[in-house]
Amino acid sequence: MCRNIRSLYNFEPPTTPDEIEAASLQYVRKVSGMNAPSRANETAFHRAVEEVAATTARLLDELVTSAPPRDREVEAAKRRARAAVRFGSA
Repeated sequence: MCRNIRSLYNFEPPTTPDEIEAASLQYVRKVSGMNAPSRANETAFHRAVEEVAATTARLLDELVTSAPPRDREVEAAKRRARAAVRFGSA
Protein backbone atom coordinates (compact mmCIF):
# COMPACT_ATOMS: atom_id res chain seq x y z
CA MET A 1 0.00 0.00 0.00
CA CYS A 2 1.17 3.51 -0.74
CA ARG A 3 2.55 5.12 2.42
CA ASN A 4 0.66 8.36 1.85
CA ILE A 5 -2.75 6.72 1.72
CA ARG A 6 -4.00 6.54 5.28
CA SER A 7 -6.69 4.44 6.82
CA LEU A 8 -10.03 6.27 6.63
CA TYR A 9 -12.25 3.91 8.58
CA ASN A 10 -13.57 4.20 12.13
CA PHE A 11 -12.50 7.73 13.06
CA GLU A 12 -14.12 10.38 15.19
CA PRO A 13 -15.01 12.77 13.65
CA PRO A 14 -15.96 10.66 10.61
CA THR A 15 -14.01 10.75 7.38
CA THR A 16 -14.95 13.69 5.16
CA PRO A 17 -15.65 13.58 1.42
CA ASP A 18 -12.52 15.71 0.89
CA GLU A 19 -10.38 13.07 2.62
CA ILE A 20 -11.92 10.35 0.47
CA GLU A 21 -11.30 12.43 -2.67
CA ALA A 22 -7.66 13.05 -1.69
CA ALA A 23 -7.04 9.35 -1.04
CA SER A 24 -8.70 8.46 -4.35
CA LEU A 25 -6.51 10.94 -6.21
CA GLN A 26 -3.37 9.49 -4.59
CA TYR A 27 -4.47 5.97 -5.49
CA VAL A 28 -5.15 6.82 -9.14
CA ARG A 29 -1.85 8.71 -9.38
CA LYS A 30 -0.01 5.69 -7.99
CA VAL A 31 -1.74 3.15 -10.21
CA SER A 32 -1.46 5.25 -13.38
CA GLY A 33 2.08 6.44 -12.72
CA MET A 34 0.95 9.99 -13.52
CA ASN A 35 1.00 12.94 -11.18
CA ALA A 36 -1.00 15.00 -13.66
CA PRO A 37 -2.56 13.44 -16.75
CA SER A 38 -2.02 14.69 -20.28
CA ARG A 39 -5.00 16.28 -22.02
CA ALA A 40 -5.56 13.02 -23.87
CA ASN A 41 -5.87 11.12 -20.58
CA GLU A 42 -7.51 13.81 -18.46
CA THR A 43 -11.10 12.56 -18.81
CA ALA A 44 -10.22 8.95 -17.99
CA PHE A 45 -8.04 10.05 -15.07
CA HIS A 46 -10.71 12.23 -13.46
CA ARG A 47 -13.42 9.64 -14.07
CA ALA A 48 -11.24 7.05 -12.31
CA VAL A 49 -10.78 9.39 -9.32
CA GLU A 50 -14.55 9.91 -9.10
CA GLU A 51 -15.28 6.17 -9.34
CA VAL A 52 -12.66 5.25 -6.72
CA ALA A 53 -14.03 7.95 -4.40
CA ALA A 54 -17.61 6.70 -4.82
CA THR A 55 -16.55 3.10 -4.19
CA THR A 56 -14.48 4.12 -1.16
CA ALA A 57 -17.38 6.11 0.33
CA ARG A 58 -19.72 3.15 -0.20
CA LEU A 59 -17.21 0.78 1.42
CA LEU A 60 -16.75 3.03 4.47
CA ASP A 61 -20.54 3.35 4.85
CA GLU A 62 -21.05 -0.42 4.75
CA LEU A 63 -18.25 -1.56 7.06
CA VAL A 64 -19.20 -2.51 10.63
CA THR A 65 -17.07 -2.74 13.75
CA SER A 66 -17.51 -3.07 17.48
CA ALA A 67 -14.24 -1.21 18.14
CA PRO A 68 -14.50 2.32 19.47
CA PRO A 69 -13.72 5.09 16.96
CA ARG A 70 -10.08 6.19 16.82
CA ASP A 71 -9.12 9.77 17.63
CA ARG A 72 -7.55 11.61 14.70
CA GLU A 73 -5.17 13.61 16.89
CA VAL A 74 -3.89 10.52 18.69
CA GLU A 75 -3.30 8.74 15.38
CA ALA A 76 -1.51 11.81 13.96
CA ALA A 77 0.75 11.93 17.03
CA LYS A 78 1.60 8.24 16.53
CA ARG A 79 2.50 8.92 12.87
CA ARG A 80 4.72 11.84 13.89
CA ALA A 81 6.48 9.71 16.52
CA ARG A 82 7.11 6.92 13.99
CA ALA A 83 8.47 9.48 11.50
CA ALA A 84 10.78 10.96 14.15
CA VAL A 85 12.21 7.51 14.87
CA ARG A 86 12.46 6.62 11.21
CA PHE A 87 13.98 9.86 9.94
CA GLY A 88 15.72 11.02 13.12
CA SER A 89 13.84 14.30 13.39
CA ALA A 90 11.40 15.77 15.90
